[in-house]
Amino acid sequence: MPSAVDAATGKILRQRRKEVVAVLLFRGGPIFESSIPLSVFGIDRQDAGVPRYRMLVAAGEEGPLPTTGGLELIAPHGLDAISRAGTVVVPAWRSITSQPPQETLDALRRAHEEGARIVGLNTGAFVLAAAGLLDGRPATTHWMYAPALAKRYPSVRVDPRELFVDDGDVMTSAGTAAGIDLCLHIVRTDHGNEAAGALARRLVVPSRRNGGQERYLDRSLPDEADADPLAEVVAWALEHLHEQFDVETLAARAYLSRRTFDRRFRELTGSAPLQWLITQRVLQAQRLLESSEYSVDEIAERCGFRSSTSLRGHFRRQLGSSPAAYRDAYRARHPLGGTLHTSPGPSPAPDDDEWPAPPPTPQITPVRAQRGAGA
Repeated sequence: MPSAVDAATGKILRQRRKEVVAVLLFRGGPIFESSIPLSVFGIDRQDAGVPRYRMLVAAGEEGPLPTTGGLELIAPHGLDAISRAGTVVVPAWRSITSQPPQETLDALRRAHEEGARIVGLNTGAFVLAAAGLLDGRPATTHWMYAPALAKRYPSVRVDPRELFVDDGDVMTSAGTAAGIDLCLHIVRTDHGNEAAGALARRLVVPSRRNGGQERYLDRSLPDEADADPLAEVVAWALEHLHEQFDVETLAARAYLSRRTFDRRFRELTGSAPLQWLITQRVLQAQRLLESSEYSVDEIAERCGFRSSTSLRGHFRRQLGSSPAAYRDAYRARHPLGGTLHTSPGPSPAPDDDEWPAPPPTPQITPVRAQRGAGA
């Protein structure tokens, strides 16, 4: 026999409809990210075949809310709007190092407990993590902030490769335009492919984008990592990717046991050292495919893979295509781009004055997260 509390909770759950969307805004939020859910869910496009959502714009703290470009926003609702929404979207948070207001975190937790779908776009993932809603779950955010998210909230399974992650009642997206991808996915989930396609045509964006954030990653370490003793080992690894070495080699250079090294490395970069190393090798191969005439076999050797077969397997898993197909597609998009290297056979790694220094490579490799459909 259900209790009175169960009956009351059930009543709340029945009242929460996913088509009622609360968008939670804060002071200092970027205007572009803030505008994405407002545009997707706040405009009536029924004439184009897009079912209508009811949107409640809520202030997560006392307004007016200054944003980028010198603009100030005034939200018509407060946190009470969250109690009426079946979908709550946090499009951004002003600082990855500051704690969101406790009152807001409590409201998000209550909404989730009562059956609301919670969505974090870009740095909005930090608000969801602070509320404990990402504990033990796969999640993503902008690749640049993924190490900080993984380090600050170690129970979150951060995957910086994904454009978005759908974990059922909690969803997160990568930075900036990836918020559009997740919002389209929500429309597709709620109303089907036809509705999502109609909305995408109105927004003049692809209905589904292939791939993830890998192509945008860079090599920069988190700022706080520079003073860490392992930073020197990381720097050595990046300079010697053309050599064949393993995690045991890195642990020995750090004068640590493998177990201790794995733990310290994850604390520093937010990822396991083996997966990090594989990602660095794949990204280096990606650059050489873009900028050289080396064969796939030569690139595998220059990136520390034991064979071209190994390179092809890891490359496809991380970037979704074969090395040859990636090179063809890149050159089709950049027909005027010259090549920097030609080689009749294997050769040593290039000197710094032989070509421009490569762009930075990412310092994290994620735990495999569930891919959102269409990511």
